[in-house]
Amino acid sequence: MERREFRVEGEHAYNRSSPARWVISHLVRYPIIPIFVILANVFNAALVSYAPMLVGQAFDLILSPQRSLDTLLRIALLIAGVRLVQAVVQLAASGTFEILAQRFARDAREELMISLLGKSQTFHNRQQTGDIMARATNDVGMLNAMVSPGMSLIFSSMLSFVAPLVGIGLLRPELLAAPLLFAVCFFWALRRYTRQLNPVAAAARVQFGTMNAGLTESVSGIEVIKAYAQERTARAKFERDARVFRDLAVKEGQIRARYLPLLLYGVMYGAGFAHALYLYRGGAISVGEIVSFMGLLGVLKFPTFISIFTFSLVQLGLASAGRILELINSETELDANEGGVSQPMRGDIEFRNVSYGYADVPMLKNISFAARPGETIAIVGQTGAGKSTLTKLVNRTYDVTDGELLIDGVDVRRWSLQSLRSQISTIEQDIFLFSRTIAENISFGAPGRPTRAQVEQAAREAQAHDFIMALPQGYDTVIGERGVTLSGGQRQRIAIARAFMTNPRILILDDSTSAIDSATEDQIQRAMRRILQGRTTLLITHRLSQIRWADRILVLRRGELVDQGTHDELLERSAAYRHIFARYERQSDLASPAVPGPAHSMLGGQAVAEQE
Repeated sequence: MERREFRVEGEHAYNRSSPARWVISHLVRYPIIPIFVILANVFNAALVSYAPMLVGQAFDLILSPQRSLDTLLRIALLIAGVRLVQAVVQLAASGTFEILAQRFARDAREELMISLLGKSQTFHNRQQTGDIMARATNDVGMLNAMVSPGMSLIFSSMLSFVAPLVGIGLLRPELLAAPLLFAVCFFWALRRYTRQLNPVAAAARVQFGTMNAGLTESVSGIEVIKAYAQERTARAKFERDARVFRDLAVKEGQIRARYLPLLLYGVMYGAGFAHALYLYRGGAISVGEIVSFMGLLGVLKFPTFISIFTFSLVQLGLASAGRILELINSETELDANEGGVSQPMRGDIEFRNVSYGYADVPMLKNISFAARPGETIAIVGQTGAGKSTLTKLVNRTYDVTDGELLIDGVDVRRWSLQSLRSQISTIEQDIFLFSRTIAENISFGAPGRPTRAQVEQAAREAQAHDFIMALPQGYDTVIGERGVTLSGGQRQRIAIARAFMTNPRILILDDSTSAIDSATEDQIQRAMRRILQGRTTLLITHRLSQIRWADRILVLRRGELVDQGTHDELLERSAAYRHIFARYERQSDLASPAVPGPAHSMLGGQAVAEQE
């Protein structure tokens, strides 16, 4: 899908052509806040520069023979009033900027989440979960800090830099020599500082994502790490990642330590004072003007000092914005097609010369078959034959690279993705359950708000009700992350109940009963036979009983459909199917040996001979 420079989320357009433009396009969503902050900071900067000039006037009045205590008192009260108003305005401006920062972080986080939900499975297969989490949490947090206090302090400090220069020009233009020379050197040094800091800040953000991804992987795989006694290896890997991140942080510190503006400010302060004394000796200025001048030079210290902190925050924020934008702008072949076909499904599936490959590696080649509404199609083949990949094309987990895949006569890419997936349920061997109550997991994805009675009915049909009721809080029991507190068979029965709740027109079962004992499986199969009436089912299984009662069987080998038919037809004509069926039969290792029937007799010698 072609990437657009401008994307629209709701009514708002975001410019994603660069991190800086993306940040600006977010901030201008709230125009009232920047306008208020600009006016407040301009007023505040004027007050900051006005106070030293009042102090200078007071000094001149004290040294004057005609000094008036009433006038001095009025100046003192005026200075106090200026400081009080300045504090109130600064508080209002800072609070308003913080509101802007929090809204920006919220919008950026929401935009990232919407983008991730819209990416294809191929995209997510390439990404490290820990790195995505680092971008969604730490990097978004850096966006917040970039706006407040970063950009807030930069804006106010820049005004605090300009206002004293204006004040000095109004006071005595000849005193501008040292401050103007300092201003030129300051911006040169600041540009040099940001150029040195930017690549280091970006590298630090990338390394933080790498370190976080490694940590997430170790925590997720802690059971395997402990089982193979690899704690020392995992610790050493994390220490290496942390060491690289530390080195980058130290390098940032070294760049900050060589920050020149603070040194330049000290030189300018001394030179400006010397210049003022020279003019005083010549009678060009008064003592009060020297005091005002030095007070205005003192105002310049804050923007000089704070710039080392604020520009670091901005550089880190822009680096984080670049990482978030990289994720959002990552091209994905998945198109949600929100305006596509949206209608109730019959469940008619047709593959027409379908091929699929990833990274120039063909996985499925020239697949053609049809499944009519209500049919159960079993898919068999050796490991790696492409069985799961074929079923993932139906709900557009992956998109076909060649040929056509039709549902109810409509190409799946013309369907609205929401409508398509809401009418297809998939139960896989590796079940994912959320860290929520069992009732919430069963009703996940169900239309509307299912009642407790409906949830319990689905659980009964999946043979899950009895074990659920034996739990401490029954259906209100909160299960652990990924359902780790349940056994494999229990997780699969909850997943089957969840599929029942969605009332799908197409059901995909990918070895979904592998962790269920034979007695429970028989009960589930009886429930499935009732529920699958009128629904199209694609079934991947090694269970011989399920293969036998399928309406049709597809035989895959190395990504190609080598044969299809009923169980008896394939046993009679397909050597590949006999080979697979014999392997499944040996793997079953039935507890009670059965008397060989016709199929057994046929497979006993021929299939094994063909395998050898």
